[in-house]
Amino acid sequence: MLATIELETGAKPTASVIWLHGLGADGHDFEPIVPELDLPDALAVRFVFPHAPMQAVTINGGAVMRAWYDVYALEGARREDADGVRASQTKVEELIAREKARGVGAARIVLAGFSQGGAIALQTGLRHGERLAGIMALSTYVPVASTLAAEASAANRAAPIFMAHGVDDPLIPIERAIASRRQLEAAGYAVEWHEYPMAHAVCVEEIADVSAWLQRVLR
Repeated sequence: MLATIELETGAKPTASVIWLHGLGADGHDFEPIVPELDLPDALAVRFVFPHAPMQAVTINGGAVMRAWYDVYALEGARREDADGVRASQTKVEELIAREKARGVGAARIVLAGFSQGGAIALQTGLRHGERLAGIMALSTYVPVASTLAAEASAANRAAPIFMAHGVDDPLIPIERAIASRRQLEAAGYAVEWHEYPMAHAVCVEEIADVSAWLQRVLR
């Protein structure tokens, strides 16, 4: 199982947020965001921040770093490694199972992630066999999108989805995220969409919106 960092906002958590970092970062990346979310004392949440495995990343010259999957540059376009995406999906399913074993039901679990991590949150959440509390996808897109229609789980067809993106993102252009949002909406998913005047990052306004959304889906 993936190594993780955990923070709890109260004793005996009744909900969990499994939050996946972006390419080249690690589980510490979003640790500081927990107090900034300013969740109410009555909402005890366990935040689980896993470390992605170390692997070579083609688009970064083969450098070895923490990554949820390899990214190829083919004919000027980025393409994700489908086998790697599915391998990470399996690892996140293991984390979901551990939360359930610790007494937090699937309906009280949020899958969240930034960039590559957000892609894996969508990959896993949309295919998970039990209804989740929600899926939060920041500065990201739907990976291996061509397989979603055949693999999507009916259990999460109505799960709340929070998508947010920077209008000036140079790494994952907002147009790619908008295309993913439109794909999800066309398939009947309810997507709460936000965009902010930022690059490939997280801003104060976004943190406030994330906090409000988490409180709604976990209340």
